[in-house]
Amino acid sequence: MIIEINNLAKVYGNKKVVDIPTLTINKGESIGLVGNNGAGKTTLFRMILDLIRSSEGNIFSKGEDVAKTQKWKEYTASYLDEGFLIDYLTPEEYFQFIGSLHNLSQADINNFLQGYTEFFNGEILKSGKYIRDFSKGNQNKVGIAAAFLQNPEVLVFDEPFANLDPTTQIRLKTLIRNLKGSVTTLISSHDLNHVTEVCNRIILLEKGKIIKDFMTNEHSLKDLEAYFSE
Repeated sequence: MIIEINNLAKVYGNKKVVDIPTLTINKGESIGLVGNNGAGKTTLFRMILDLIRSSEGNIFSKGEDVAKTQKWKEYTASYLDEGFLIDYLTPEEYFQFIGSLHNLSQADINNFLQGYTEFFNGEILKSGKYIRDFSKGNQNKVGIAAAFLQNPEVLVFDEPFANLDPTTQIRLKTLIRNLKGSVTTLISSHDLNHVTEVCNRIILLEKGKIIKDFMTNEHSLKDLEAYFSE
């Protein structure tokens, strides 16, 4: 077990947007979080990353409460939205900054970026542009790559396929699949096809509650499509 949730709740006003009595995520699992808008997916991720505090309950990472320790930050990487970027830097400057936080040399960073040539598709590096001047899709590429750069044990992505062109979506799926078993991944997505392809476990949220929690198989996509079409 790497992440454990106990009696977790988040309340805004008189509305409980997350209500999860218990949830356990094991090391190396690839978790797909699905649900309609307002299901609580992003709120849950933000609590796991201690970006917002829960109203009740606890989230433990490797047995330690994420709200009471910083240790989980050493092995956890994430990209939720463009707010994670430093938009007045170039991509190269941003990768250098992220790498420096993890004691990576410039050579380490350069070697890593060489492996992402196809993913960047010639649109990111050596463009002479600041991150703020990129399209939303290309900003997402920078944020996603920066998360991979950290070589994490836990990786959290919120809607990583959004705004990416089809070719980059396919390349991202390959990158995520290559992590299976070695990195614990948590991915939210509205694209049921993508999430069932890259995740070995699906958690379906509705109004903050876990409605279904199951291992993926050849029927998972059809089962989810049937659920959401009811």
